[in-house]
Amino acid sequence: MSDTYIIEVKSEAAGIVVRDKAGFRFFAANERFRQLEGKLFRSAREAERMAKQLLATRSEPVIA
Repeated sequence: MSDTYIIEVKSEAAGIVVRDKAGFRFFAANERFRQLEGKLFRSAREAERMAKQLLATRSEPVIA
């Protein structure tokens, strides 16, 4: 099992997660995912879901 995974959302690099003793720590690849920087996840898949969710909430159109 790998210790480092690249997380991509809609063909965009979101960041990487690196395994440590407590889980997987997220390191953002760009400002859009900075909110997840340093957060700890139980799995790489969980980090990917959160990155997708973050992008989806920012991509919703604003209705004025």
